[in-house]
Amino acid sequence: SLYSSGRVAATVQRLIDAGKTYEQDGALWLRTTEYGDDKDRVMKKSATTTADGRQAEGGYTYFVPDVAYHITKWERGYARAINIQGTDHHGTIARVRAGLQAAGVGIPRGYPDYVLHTMVRVVRGGEEVKISKRAGSYVTLRDLIEWTSADAVRFFLLSRKPDTEYTFDVDLAVQKNNENPVYYVQYAHARICSVLQAWGGDVATLGSVDLGPLDTPAAQALMLQLARYPDMLAAAATDFAPHDVTFYLRELAAAYHSYYDAERILVDDEAVKLARLALIAATAQVLHNGLSVLGVSAPTKM
Repeated sequence: SLYSSGRVAATVQRLIDAGKTYEQDGALWLRTTEYGDDKDRVMKKSATTTADGRQAEGGYTYFVPDVAYHITKWERGYARAINIQGTDHHGTIARVRAGLQAAGVGIPRGYPDYVLHTMVRVVRGGEEVKISKRAGSYVTLRDLIEWTSADAVRFFLLSRKPDTEYTFDVDLAVQKNNENPVYYVQYAHARICSVLQAWGGDVATLGSVDLGPLDTPAAQALMLQLARYPDMLAAAATDFAPHDVTFYLRELAAAYHSYYDAERILVDDEAVKLARLALIAATAQVLHNGLSVLGVSAPTKM
């Protein structure tokens, strides 16, 4: 561990040697205000006297091992780190970054990145599942997966901004209808696979067909949605925004369902049929790619 390996003690000594600490009221303080924090922070608490009169050495405050950990991570070659924490830990950001700057090991400002999440409410059977830190009652990811599925848990939890309140509706997550967003997207993929299977041809040959017949409003709306995917994905990665991927997939699934309802795919005109097959095959590929990014399966049958 960071303590038994001596990394925490070594980090503190490094900060002392750098002249970034001072002692006051028996405690060791870090000069975090030099790096943008609103006040200096205690690194090591003052000694206390036990009930039997012995002196007990003060312990390190909880941000100190965070500093030691990230120095170790940086030295192992991780030029980027993303911490996912609860919003109740937002106060640690400035002090951890200050400690990393004060250590003088070449870590840039703004390292590490942080994504802060609010609490998630869980509703089951129309009633909220009570969660209490004090009472020790909570819902685990294992619980959610057992109640629903791994696909539903991933898609649902990634479908909102991390800093906004969210209610995980267990009953909705197991529904097999269009109200369930993960089912809606997966069904679009399975629906396309069913059409391609009914056609029976080689999907690889569709990459070279003439797309000229795709001149209807429904087809063009679907193509425009497909064209958004690369830029959407790049922006989602840059902004730490996987919810943008879930929103996009729902919009793409809606565009496909509208297209499917508007136009027959397996028509007699060979040129039109192949063009439409190429369009839906591309849609299936993008749906598969987007779901894979989220760690969600893309079933071929439902």
